[in-house]
Amino acid sequence: MPASSSRDARPDGAVRAAVIRLCRPDGYGGAVIERAAIIAEGSRADEIEAWILMHGGEPEAPVIAAARPGLYALRPGTEPVTRSRPPRRYVLPAEALS
Repeated sequence: MPASSSRDARPDGAVRAAVIRLCRPDGYGGAVIERAAIIAEGSRADEIEAWILMHGGEPEAPVIAAARPGLYALRPGTEPVTRSRPPRRYVLPAEALS
């Protein structure tokens, strides 16, 4: 059994090492990782994002509201068009990397 548990821990350790390599410190004791850096990792990007979310990381600003184009865009009672996009960066708590 110990051999299988070490095999299971190895990929998580590799993902953790990639996260540590890609992170930079923020001003509050935590860490920030840019989504562009995660995507640059290629096929491991999904694993890295999953690891971040499992360890308390939170996406930053996932939704953008844009004004409607055209003459009637500023009319009272019109709602802005809401588009969803991936977050620009993830914020990790300090204890996530220790």
